[in-house]
Amino acid sequence: MSDRQDAKAAVLQYFNEMELAPVSNLASVISKAAAPGYQFRGVHPFNEIDHAEGVAATVWQPLRQSFTPMQRRQDIFMAGPSLTDETMWVTSMGKFMGLFDHNWLGIPPTGKIALIPYCEFHRVEAGKIAESALWIDIISVMKQAGINPLPIQTGAEIINPGPRSGDGLLFEEQDEKESQQTLDLIMEMCNDLVSDGMGSGDAMLRKTWHEDMIWFGPSGIGATYTIERYQQQHQGPFLDGLKNIEFNGHILEHAEGNYGGWFGWPNLKMNQGGGFLGLPASGTPTEMRVVDIYRRDGDKLAENWIFIDFLHYLRLLGVDVLERSRAINRT
Repeated sequence: MSDRQDAKAAVLQYFNEMELAPVSNLASVISKAAAPGYQFRGVHPFNEIDHAEGVAATVWQPLRQSFTPMQRRQDIFMAGPSLTDETMWVTSMGKFMGLFDHNWLGIPPTGKIALIPYCEFHRVEAGKIAESALWIDIISVMKQAGINPLPIQTGAEIINPGPRSGDGLLFEEQDEKESQQTLDLIMEMCNDLVSDGMGSGDAMLRKTWHEDMIWFGPSGIGATYTIERYQQQHQGPFLDGLKNIEFNGHILEHAEGNYGGWFGWPNLKMNQGGGFLGLPASGTPTEMRVVDIYRRDGDKLAENWIFIDFLHYLRLLGVDVLERSRAINRT
């Protein structure tokens, strides 16, 4: 097998063993899969953790104890070398699903099915996971529990579906020319965005996007459909609500077949401009840790899934979303 397929096999085995293991054995499963010096990045309140026991205790044990039983339902699975340094990464995106039976992060249980949108990245070296990054849409889970911590949303509040084409699980290796075409296209789009001050005018958008593009934004912004509604319901409010936006680059940029994406830590730095997410203008600096996953259809992009660590963004502005949830529970 190629390095790409070897990496996929290692991560799929890890996923299977994590799902089958009892909560008490999760640290052992992570330790078995992890390379020496294993590092983890996760959305707030998880942040950076540098050993398997801490990752199990902080992230996976609470999830598994709160959502019983919990299963991984993948929409996209792919692998490929990073554009920057050729390290091999595996990407998984979809939802965790479980019965929300116990309090999680101060969010009250519902006793009903919860879908937990996630995107996860693993850097694989010699069959071992050397580095992981996990985005979970915590605000989506809060809304499913009846808590809306943000006062405004410009797009539609939905549980974002997987690819319209239904071909996002790339268990088999894809044509390298297709993979390169996808990577070239998403990097062209990114370079256009950065060169235009994170704006991308109408003509520039249409150069790389289909007219009926779908932008599946995170809870707090929501989803939009078509270029026109994307401009009205996300791009415009984003540029009006923020100022001094600086692009920091990405840790990973890769693609396989018709799919590609990236993440940064953080990707963007900014201030509140006219006010974003319903918050007032502020000179306080903050930042966004962002994931973008794309599907290419022909020579243009058709779908885009976005995850933003809003809890981290808001915490730097003095807003503790999880404490708000705990306060509601106490009343």
